[in-house]
Formats: sequence, structure tokens, C-alpha cells
Amino acid sequence: ILLLNRAAMASALDVMVNVTVTVITCDGRTLVGTLAGFDQTINIILKEAKERVYSPDSGVEEVDLGLYIVRGDNVAVVGEMDEEIDQSLSFADIKAAPLNQVVH
Repeated sequence: ILLLNRAAMASALDVMVNVTVTVITCDGRTLVGTLAGFDQTINIILKEAKERVYSPDSGVEEVDLGLYIVRGDNVAVVGEMDEEIDQSLSFADIKAAPLNQVVH
């Protein structure tokens, strides 16, 4: 497992500004949006953000959030999204249980 300190994390995020990313939060939420910016505490600003709500019984629901800020202490994972692959998925057919909270 690769753990990054804040300086290394900021450097890694810097190349993702204005790129579509997925953010998984410590409370198990999945957010998708364009990384508009971040600060030294890894507070993240997403443009055109959407939350993907997973359900074991029905397809994935996307909730429009617009401009959205995620507190740095609630960020578990940030990754660049392959938009071509993402657009090819049928979210109505994807059924999955929501993620659990991160337990320290």
C-alpha cells in the first residue's frame, strides 16, 4: 500500500486539476466531477459533481450536486476517471451494495 504525505498528495492532485476524477469519501460515498482545485489540507473542489448512489436492488442513481467541496479529512481515495469507459457503462444495470465507512 502506498501512503502519501500531504505534500506528495498535493503534487499528485496538481496534475489532475481540470480532469474528471472519482472521489471516495471516508463515509463511503462515491463522487464524480471535474477537479477544480484543492488546498494544503486536501479539501477538494469538484465542478459538475455527481454522487453515485449504489443499491443491491436497483441500478446506480446519480444525484447532481453542482459545485461541491469535500473536506480533506473525509477524502479516502482520489483517482482519474477514464471518461470513455465510464460513458460505456449502463448504470441502470449495475447493482452493488454501498461502501462501508472507513474504520481507523
